[in-house]
Amino acid sequence: MTEPLPRIPRDRDDDFSAEAVAARLALAEQVAGRPLPHLAGSAVALDSARGNIENLTGFVQVPVGLAGPLRLQTSDGVHDVLVPMATTEGAMVASYSRGMRVLSEAGVSARVVAEGLSQHPVLVYDDAGAALAAARAAREMQDELTTITAGITNHGRLVGVEPQVIGRRVILRLVFHTADAIGINMAAHAAELCSASVASRTGALERYVHGQDVEKRANARALVEGRGRSVVADATIPRALLAERLRVTPEQMASIGRSYATGYAQMGTQNWLVQAANGLAAVMLACGQDVAYVTECATGFLDLDVTPDGDLYAAATLPSLLVGTVGGGTAQGTAAECLAVIGCVGSGTANRFAEILGATVLAGDLSLMAAFCTHEFVAAHERLGRNRPGGAE
Repeated sequence: MTEPLPRIPRDRDDDFSAEAVAARLALAEQVAGRPLPHLAGSAVALDSARGNIENLTGFVQVPVGLAGPLRLQTSDGVHDVLVPMATTEGAMVASYSRGMRVLSEAGVSARVVAEGLSQHPVLVYDDAGAALAAARAAREMQDELTTITAGITNHGRLVGVEPQVIGRRVILRLVFHTADAIGINMAAHAAELCSASVASRTGALERYVHGQDVEKRANARALVEGRGRSVVADATIPRALLAERLRVTPEQMASIGRSYATGYAQMGTQNWLVQAANGLAAVMLACGQDVAYVTECATGFLDLDVTPDGDLYAAATLPSLLVGTVGGGTAQGTAAECLAVIGCVGSGTANRFAEILGATVLAGDLSLMAAFCTHEFVAAHERLGRNRPGGAE
């Protein structure tokens, strides 16, 4: 087993001094195994944004902090990582780091349990009988639709055709594997061609490639069926460790979890986690992901329970992580550097990246729930949160 990473350097007198920042950058470069000039402030070539934006004017600067170190068991082994987070919310990186320390000492595991990017074209027919017949025909066309998809991509493939009838409409749920990319453009292209083929074969009156548009919105499908990569991260945290690091008991954590679950049920939310959007958005922004997908990614569940031995079992389930390590904005500038820091560059690393995100979400939720139990949340934000110009709000 590899040696754990050192603690992130801190300067208690002035943690924003040039020396303190340089020490952390040096650690990040050591972990990434390469220089990180753009993260250090060097300009990015304007041409690097080609294909990612129109009417380029410049680049937004968002501060990046390192959370961790986090040691976790992933599907491809044990990894020690630093997690870059881009945010302007004071106290957040500190909170995630606190949770990561607890998980690292307890032992945390994260796994991708399912993969599949779904698209949902809608076809309209004369009546429900025609829609039912079309649904049967679509299922029988799976081999043909698989061939159509293979004709437009070397990496993605169609793995599921699941038509659903609603009145006289068929929601044609198409599920794709997308390798290490999010794969949205590929899947949309394939959905356009596949739905056109089904519509032609079955005599559809109307066809809409985004007829049931789940893109970038919270939705029940994201929670129940999953979309992209579905991840579970879990750990059993000894009672003594919980008391030492977070100043709470397993019973307190399970109790607040039940209260939050009651509130979530009354709200009707698809997000039964506590602050998943915080950590996901921060890492996604740092690592060149499409941050608007956080609305889907943040759906999921937090499970807190007392074990028979009196310890705390904690798990985060994220059914819809839409992330990738190739394509999109991942290859240039600070995004490529932050992916190098987290150890997820290029092909073969997307599942690991998703698993690190799952463990990161669990770390943040543990730390925040403990702060709620001990009533330290407001004090931490007062101490570490946004500066008040002139000392006043």
